[in-house]
Amino acid sequence: MKKVLITGGAGFIGSNLTERLIKDGYKVVVVDNLSTGKYSNIHNLSCIFYEADINSKNKMDIIFKTERPDYVYHFAAQNNAREEDCVKDAQTNIIGGLNILEACKNFSVKRIIYAGSGGTAYGNPIYLPCDEMHPVNPISPYGISKHSFEHYLKYYYEKYGLEYVNFRFPNVYGEKQNPNAEAGVIAIFIKKMLKNEDVTIFGSGEQERDFLHISDIVEANVLAMDSHIPSGIYNLGSGQGLSVNLIYTIIKEHLGYNKNPIRTDPILEEVYKTYLSAQKFEQWAWWKPKVSIYEGISKTIEYIRNEMKESREL
Repeated sequence: MKKVLITGGAGFIGSNLTERLIKDGYKVVVVDNLSTGKYSNIHNLSCIFYEADINSKNKMDIIFKTERPDYVYHFAAQNNAREEDCVKDAQTNIIGGLNILEACKNFSVKRIIYAGSGGTAYGNPIYLPCDEMHPVNPISPYGISKHSFEHYLKYYYEKYGLEYVNFRFPNVYGEKQNPNAEAGVIAIFIKKMLKNEDVTIFGSGEQERDFLHISDIVEANVLAMDSHIPSGIYNLGSGQGLSVNLIYTIIKEHLGYNKNPIRTDPILEEVYKTYLSAQKFEQWAWWKPKVSIYEGISKTIEYIRNEMKESREL
């Protein structure tokens, strides 16, 4: 039985991947410091859990020595793209990541799969959709730190033979996403509309993002373990941008919400329009997104409504 270790495995994407891998018969080890991840996301799953921070090299070495994973998914990060704290970003996203790479090297991990950021890596696009050949120009400390770590992945592959798949993710949404967080516009809009609260849209609302449902992201990550997929950088995305106004309208119509949004100033240094071409990964893995934005939003609404009922928010 193959063993997989997931950093950030109690978070939104990591917990969905954990659930899928367990169903597929893998033995899964989750490492999470629970700063943003939730133990409730994995408490009923048959996984080994370590509450630990990737910034602790000693703890990472002990966990890797004990568990000896075959594959590693590195999803743990300081992931608030709007928080301008260069040192904090670098400490977790670069130094913490290096602790994971060192452990992978020292304990013979076959392959590491990394959750990079497509929206922040390319900055303001020169052309759309962005493919992997698009110039990288992050405009935030978060984007700089996430991209910087990508160079270490390539270095450890060339120097030590550690295989890697460096994904650049679009905007991921779906079940288990936190509707109370700073980011995650779909989950945030859904919860506010379910509670009949005002919804705020920054700027014109015509800014566009590439939205992908969590099930399509999980499927791509499972495929990434396949050794015939060469080490390298791969975008994930739908290849099209959807505006915040459109997302608002879809959710509003689905829920019968009758309020107009509150308009406020745009967020400074935020990329206006970005979406990604995933043709490279599609060609290697025979992967394509399957869940439409309408189906995905419907699934997400059902999940958040049930969560709110259980917590007596509805």
